[in-house]
Amino acid sequence: MKVIIERSALLKAMSQAQSVVERRNTIPILANVLIEAEGAAVSFRATDLDIEVVDKTLATVEQAGASTVAAHILHEIVRKLPDGALVELSDDGVSGRLEVRAGRSNFSLATLPREDFPVMASSEYSCNFSAPAPVLRRLFDKSKFAISTEETRYYLNGVYMHATDEVGAPVLRCVATDGHRLARIDAPLPEGAAEMPGVIVPRKAVGELRKLLDDDEMQIAVSVSETKVRFATPEIMLTSKVIDGTFPDYTRVIPTGNARRLEVDAAEFAQAVDRVSTVSSERSRAVKLSLSEDRLVLSVNAPDSGAAEEELAVAYADEPLDIGFNAKYLLEIAGQVDRENAVFLFNSAGDPTLMREGNDNSAVYVVMPMRV
Repeated sequence: MKVIIERSALLKAMSQAQSVVERRNTIPILANVLIEAEGAAVSFRATDLDIEVVDKTLATVEQAGASTVAAHILHEIVRKLPDGALVELSDDGVSGRLEVRAGRSNFSLATLPREDFPVMASSEYSCNFSAPAPVLRRLFDKSKFAISTEETRYYLNGVYMHATDEVGAPVLRCVATDGHRLARIDAPLPEGAAEMPGVIVPRKAVGELRKLLDDDEMQIAVSVSETKVRFATPEIMLTSKVIDGTFPDYTRVIPTGNARRLEVDAAEFAQAVDRVSTVSSERSRAVKLSLSEDRLVLSVNAPDSGAAEEELAVAYADEPLDIGFNAKYLLEIAGQVDRENAVFLFNSAGDPTLMREGNDNSAVYVVMPMRV
């Protein structure tokens, strides 16, 4: 194999590959990236047996072939090469080495046989559709903060993507929850997605997917089966196993009768929460919200370190209410608001609170209160 490729294209492909590869591996071949050169393109394939990414990029292929080499080492080499460099990758197939040349730099890297590289079995996808990158980006970006990190509740360690109806309109919905907060984000259902099975996309796959969604003009091809999900652009294909578990009935958690309505400037609210929570101890970071007519007082009382209080002008016309929340959860939810105002709907100090962006019902957040 012998190929010549621009540094920027190689760096982009290797960045994607090395982030899928796990740093600690008991199987040596899983630390490697499979480089396959054919026609006028080179593909870089990496896997951790749960996720596989294939990045195809244009290159001058002088000799077709394939090789596998340590992903992290090749990524570091390419990262440190000068901008605009042309990189030559060559493997004679005999020496067990991949030669990397750029300008006056020469590297010789150990390879492993390409036959040892595991390729994810291709699945029969029962549902195929395409969606604009900004739509998928919004669905996953706004929900992923609520993914649980608790390994025992493995079925919550991802984003539940499924098709459903919301007030008679079909939607593509992403939901994530860790038991303390929940995010439910909707988008219009793309053509062909109505029959899709509901799947839980694992946390790592959600993180890797983000790299495919930066181009606003891009259409992403989505394929879903009971066991796998695939997201593809013309250059990159990300395939992931889905979490084998049943996502809980989240609709039971979303309150419907919360009548006390607070409207507040989202940025001002987030900054105030951030300021007052500075004095609280990391463990209990509870912020108390004291509501009275058109007035909100945020306060923190940490006996070991001090107290803080800040007042905000808000729109609130119901009876007074004192309620406490984990500051981190409030900040994360307020950080999702794209519009100017956040709307909080309360019931009582012990019941879950609902949050929306203005009058937009396509993004709904639920947060459990804390005792203060």
